[in-house]
Amino acid sequence: MDELVKANELYEQVSRLIERSREQVRAAVNISMVYTYFEIGRMIVEVEQGGNQRAEYGKAVLKGLARRLTERFGRGYSEDNLKLMRRFYLVYSEDEIGETPFTKFKGLPVTSTGRSFYLSWSHYLLLMRIDNIEERHFYEIEAARNGWSLSELGRQRDSSLYERLALSRDKDGVRRLSREGQVVEGPEDLVKDPYVLEFLGLPESPCLSESGLESRIVDQLEAFLLEMGTGFTFVERQARLTFDEDHYYVDLVFFNRILRCFVLVDLKLGRLRHQDLGQMQMYVNYYDRKVKLPDEGPTVGIVLCKDKKDSVVEMTLPEGQQHIFASKYQMVLPRKEDLVRLLEEGDS
Repeated sequence: MDELVKANELYEQVSRLIERSREQVRAAVNISMVYTYFEIGRMIVEVEQGGNQRAEYGKAVLKGLARRLTERFGRGYSEDNLKLMRRFYLVYSEDEIGETPFTKFKGLPVTSTGRSFYLSWSHYLLLMRIDNIEERHFYEIEAARNGWSLSELGRQRDSSLYERLALSRDKDGVRRLSREGQVVEGPEDLVKDPYVLEFLGLPESPCLSESGLESRIVDQLEAFLLEMGTGFTFVERQARLTFDEDHYYVDLVFFNRILRCFVLVDLKLGRLRHQDLGQMQMYVNYYDRKVKLPDEGPTVGIVLCKDKKDSVVEMTLPEGQQHIFASKYQMVLPRKEDLVRLLEEGDS
């Protein structure tokens, strides 16, 4: 029996090693493909610029090249794909993202223009559709840092993550988003307003209960953690706090690895009341005094509500406090044009 157990353990260990190796090979192949496509795009542009400037000339070059490459290398080099490679070069040849804020990509190749790439070709096909260069930089950095799949990158962009973060920052802060992504240095950097929970698949219904919302979040915990942002891990739901003989319950408890602090989330279906903030203050005080370790940071509390008045928040919380926040949530994707308009109004 012991020999069988050892044989099974060996099989599992070897299997995991092979799977990791295959993943690394796939990642290396994907990155190599991106650099290859960039160089193909460069060569096409240089030939077109050095030859006849008429549109018919460019079409003939691409058509002939596509036919010959397809004959030799098979699918993937159609005329339409070559046009995408040309566009890829034109977009990124002058698009220097600068020194990356993460070290796991050290040692990547550098193009002749001084550019490195961190994502798959499919990711860059999506990123090329973003005209705003600062927004495009932000999503590239965040996708690479957090290992976003293509579908998650699309979801984050559809939820207007860049605009939602930019709304809470001044001009320097917005520029920093494009250079470094979402940098978490203090509790205020953890919080979004609003949070977009369209992935829960819940209708805007008066029948929805707070416990139902909480259960759905736990069911979709991976997606909720992505919406929460960088560095979050789930701790527990309905965490019980006892004062004398009275019991209170925190809906959701997380821990943020970057700030090394607990993050408490309370869910409210209706409009935020001052009592909700007072209750969260009590929860935060309890965790600071009874739960957190001496080397951990102060606890952060977030009340997620359907609606709020900023005046209630300002008058309820002490001036200068930076550990309790009230944010709205919504069940549908925000209108990107509305958020862009708010950003532009803030700049004027």
